[in-house]
Amino acid sequence: MNFIFRKLKGKIFEKIRFKLSLFILVLVVFTTFVFYIFTVQMMNRYVLDELIKRAESVSRSVAASATHSLLLGDLLGIDNIIYKLKALHRDVEYIAVVDTDMKIIAHTDIEQRGETLEPAKGRMLKEGKNGMVVNEISRRTDNYYEVVTPFTFKNKQLGTILLGVNKSVLLDAKKKARDRILAGFAATLLLGIIGIFMVSHLITRPIKELSSGVEKLKEGKSGWPLRVYSKDELGKLTENFNTMAKLITSQKENLNKYAQDLEEAYVSTVRVLAAAIDARDPYTHGHSTRVAKVSLKVGEAIGLSRDELEDLEIACLFHDVGKLKTPDFILQKMEQLDSVEYNEMMHHTEDGAEILSKAHSLKKYIPAVRHHHEWYNGNGYPDGLKGDQIPLFAAIISIADAFDSMTSTRPYRKALSEEEALAELAHLSGTQFNPRLVKVFTQVMNEQKQTAGQPYETK
Repeated sequence: MNFIFRKLKGKIFEKIRFKLSLFILVLVVFTTFVFYIFTVQMMNRYVLDELIKRAESVSRSVAASATHSLLLGDLLGIDNIIYKLKALHRDVEYIAVVDTDMKIIAHTDIEQRGETLEPAKGRMLKEGKNGMVVNEISRRTDNYYEVVTPFTFKNKQLGTILLGVNKSVLLDAKKKARDRILAGFAATLLLGIIGIFMVSHLITRPIKELSSGVEKLKEGKSGWPLRVYSKDELGKLTENFNTMAKLITSQKENLNKYAQDLEEAYVSTVRVLAAAIDARDPYTHGHSTRVAKVSLKVGEAIGLSRDELEDLEIACLFHDVGKLKTPDFILQKMEQLDSVEYNEMMHHTEDGAEILSKAHSLKKYIPAVRHHHEWYNGNGYPDGLKGDQIPLFAAIISIADAFDSMTSTRPYRKALSEEEALAELAHLSGTQFNPRLVKVFTQVMNEQKQTAGQPYETK
């Protein structure tokens, strides 16, 4: 049983450790994911800004050169500049110089010179100074950014520079940056997971130690101060538990001694009271003690626990407590009782239950005291219970009480022998007495006679 309990307790701590690790893991993963998304977004924005800045710088350079060349009428100079710039920047898709009517003056694709350029439709990303605009152009065949830069001379617009930048270079840069960031966060997450298991172990270890201490304290074990793993709050709690456990163990030892003394005094008091009850009738002296002795043998034979046997003994000693209210002339009458006197004597079961009801600690003995004169067939008193309705202790006491009465001398009759009394019990088995208990009682009495070699003690 202890092995199963320890196994279950181990599973509980594993669950606690798992839940704690899972909670921290989810928190770390979520935090890492959020930071990853945030970092990637910042990186994308940074790369895009740098790309646009470079495109703007190239557009300004072309605009400055185009202005100078147009004023000199040197169109070849413009062609030369845009070819060189495109060759220097592999992500530049095209460079076009148009006049105010969008007619192409120069283009990296020389075949388009002289044609009218249709403005590409896209999403404006940025609008800068001097009319510069950055658009994002998305088509089925190609995707690029277009930087539109007007160029002027003496506040008169001469034309516009259109520079297209391919997105592929940007995407490659983003992918490389993302891969590096992802690798960094993966390494961070791995270290975090290792740290999680270490932290969960460090946290649950002192808790497990405390739980083990509580279980040992419940089992009454002593001499086992818990190990203090740290100087933090859990360590302080463990130290306080050790102090408390030591104090509780000491107080428990004292209480056990006091309880044992009190129990002995209580049982002694009950024995004295039972003797006082029996002493009112000189023919029943020692009756309750003998009933208790035989009843305990039956209780042991049917497998009652130690606590149940203790309760059975006290119930036996109390079973005639109601006779305290029975008049002396009835208890001490030398002849058989008449019907009125017998009815008065029958009230001792109810009177006993009433007496015991005055004390809360004695109420558990009431069923045995009230019903020890019930019959198995339902013809007994005071409530006419039958069969298994009769409390077990009452059924046992009923047999032991009748046996002791039959084997004791009365003024109006002689005592029966043990054999005669057992025969009478067998005769009344199933009517007055529980047949199963009669069988056990008979077996107990026969075994007692064989082992001790002495007859049942009677008066």
